[in-house]
Amino acid sequence: MDSSTHQRSLDSMAEEVISFYKRKNYSPQYIQKFRRHVELIRQFIAEKGFSIYSATECEQFIREIIGNGEYKHLSTDDKSAIRCANVLVEYHLTGMIPYRIKNTPKLLHGRIGESIHLFLEYRRARGLSPDTISENRIYLSRFYKYLDAAGRKDLSELSQADILGFIKVLSFSTKATIHCTLSSLRVFLRYLVSEGILSVDWSYLVPKDNYKKEAKLPTTYTEEEIQRMLSAVDRGNPKGKRDYAMLLLACRLGLRASDICGLTFDNLLWPVNIIAIIQTKTKNRIELPLLAEVGNAIIDYLKYGCPMSQLSHVFLHANNGDRRLQEPTLHSIVSFYLRRAGIADIEKKKHGPHALRHSLAGLLLQKQTPLPVISEVLGHASTESTKTYLRIDMKNLSRCVLEVPPVDESYYMKSEVINHG
Repeated sequence: MDSSTHQRSLDSMAEEVISFYKRKNYSPQYIQKFRRHVELIRQFIAEKGFSIYSATECEQFIREIIGNGEYKHLSTDDKSAIRCANVLVEYHLTGMIPYRIKNTPKLLHGRIGESIHLFLEYRRARGLSPDTISENRIYLSRFYKYLDAAGRKDLSELSQADILGFIKVLSFSTKATIHCTLSSLRVFLRYLVSEGILSVDWSYLVPKDNYKKEAKLPTTYTEEEIQRMLSAVDRGNPKGKRDYAMLLLACRLGLRASDICGLTFDNLLWPVNIIAIIQTKTKNRIELPLLAEVGNAIIDYLKYGCPMSQLSHVFLHANNGDRRLQEPTLHSIVSFYLRRAGIADIEKKKHGPHALRHSLAGLLLQKQTPLPVISEVLGHASTESTKTYLRIDMKNLSRCVLEVPPVDESYYMKSEVINHG
């Protein structure tokens, strides 16, 4: 196949994908961007002298964009180019066009969508957590989109080829996404058989993987960096007073964003200088000392910065006393002050309130605080959750380093004989 034939093939695939996007009501701006990325792929093929565009060429195109960096550090435009390349090669290999629908709740319609809704309700009735049910919805929505693109309108039309084809498409996803999607699909297929919706249990087609979630090294900031961040807050205005009090709750007491934003006046036990909360994540009650620094910052905010409100929540929007602050806003607040303080390389690190929680754990370890005490401060259900912070205690980890034993000279003599033998 010569280059011109291949270009027509690439153009043909691109136009078919664009036609599909138009039917799915994608914006003209998105389609224009897609065309621009197709042109980049065409130029890449010409420069490299390739005669076809397959998974191999797609991988080389992506590697050239990423270079020696990481995907998460790429610009939005570069990520879009990679997405375009993957869409085209996936369409080339499977005949299916992956697409995105922003409004997930409206995604699940028709008979297949109704079956997924019933499955989610079944899981909810069995007491599974809202997070698990939400994840099931996300991963099964992808299965739904695959069946929708294949023209399936009812699960009675489901075939072995549909399931195997969907699993093949997953090869373009991360290991974590593949694992979670396969798990959700396996449980869903078993449910369909138990409810008599399917007569054949296709779950045996869903492979089991040995994926284990890798614990990431917690992001931490030094004591000096934390102090610089706090000093960057302008406490001469209502918003600054509020932000300063919230930052202190995160970096001095290690409270999670959900617990800071959910803090009410009932949680502040002033007579005994204690903050008592039921943690949003664990549902466990914890009591923490209301440190003078933290308490004074909260009082300063309540007296001179908090808008009038009927709400019981402590932290409100600066210009609207009828709305409590939400977690994403707190994340933006922490990020803003870390940048204002001139903290280096925050784009390469986590820069939200949880990083301040990690930093507190690191500081406590440096001060030789026992693990059970740190666990209690952070509100962990057990010390097993706290042990992950041991990996950031470099000072004490260095004490565990073993000396490399010397190698006998006869080893090198033996290697030399082998190499020249």
